Amino acid sequence: METSTAINLLHHKKIAIVGGGPGGLTLARLLQLKGVDVKVYERDFSQASRVQGAIIDLHFDSGLKVIEAAGLLEEFKANYMRGADKYRLLDPKGNILLDDGNQSGATSFGDEKFRPEIDRGALRDILIAALYPDTVIWDSQFLTMQQVGQGWELHFKNGTIATADIVIGSDGYRSQIRPYVTDVKAKYSGATIIQGEIDHPETACPEMYELVDQANLMAMGAGATIAVQPRGDGGLTFYVASMYPENWGATSGIDFNDAEAVHSYLADRFKDWSPVFFSLLEACGQFVLRPLNYFPIDQRWETKANLTLIGDAAHLMPPNGEGVNLAMLDALDLSECLTDPKFSELQEAISAYEKIMFERSADLCRETIEGIADFASPNEESVEELIRMLAGDE
Repeated sequence: METSTAINLLHHKKIAIVGGGPGGLTLARLLQLKGVDVKVYERDFSQASRVQGAIIDLHFDSGLKVIEAAGLLEEFKANYMRGADKYRLLDPKGNILLDDGNQSGATSFGDEKFRPEIDRGALRDILIAALYPDTVIWDSQFLTMQQVGQGWELHFKNGTIATADIVIGSDGYRSQIRPYVTDVKAKYSGATIIQGEIDHPETACPEMYELVDQANLMAMGAGATIAVQPRGDGGLTFYVASMYPENWGATSGIDFNDAEAVHSYLADRFKDWSPVFFSLLEACGQFVLRPLNYFPIDQRWETKANLTLIGDAAHLMPPNGEGVNLAMLDALDLSECLTDPKFSELQEAISAYEKIMFERSADLCRETIEGIADFASPNEESVEELIRMLAGDE
């Protein structure tokens, strides 16, 4: 790995990144390119301990821009999923409203409209391979930390202790680092999703498997959306979204740890939809309920001298296709601010990063919250608008 000498702000400083998702790993790569001493503490037991989930698309002015800045564009090109950047939109009866199959191959790298998809696990593997050996410390579930002198002492569930001069929370929407930065809590968006994974859809729900055909599939109407995405390993991830009262999971009477109870609810909820959708839902043996929360659009906190947040830990919002891209942009901006010679103090550099991050995420969060009902409880008008957008008419 080629590196440049770090400027004085980080000279002889140790940085601890808590959370080994795309944002944290990207930040580690960018900092190591600048000669910075950095470790990533990840709760997963090992690199291969779990499936990372559905595919994600990287965007021209965010994720792809950062991948290029990290010197990993060729590795990305060798691993992205060709043809997976297409959309297929269905109505509740299973009729295809939009089949964007011709999008695949119409654009490519260098085109602002190109949004190549990659398996989350493959992206993580690329980033980890680009780091120095032993940068990622596995089996490190964060418990607590305390200030010791000018730095931090971090304690993990496995009994280990680490020290760092600067701590960066990249530990997602349930961040354990965030309370050390701010007491601003998340709000409920009004929408909730039921998520499921299917490992062998070609046999478990073959008709749906053929319908997906490596595309991002959505069925919208009658106050609900079913979204299905392929995984890099051949499996499927699906999301059932609708508008529900806050704490609906606790008051619904449904045991979401009981697959049969969830099947019964979904069979009734989607009884008027095409049977192909219930074949998908019935093929799943384990569900996760996810209320879609967000941090207030106007959130701010007093900048700390040696502590900050990136990604969902900083600016949680409902899914909008921007999450990983935002986290990677945060990583780029923070790495540049921390190593910019115009800043004479760490707190000044962190404050500059946070200003960029707050402004960028606030605009996207506002747009997402305003459109949450169109996604989770669509009507004919909102579906037609989505078709126009995906078809490039807007």
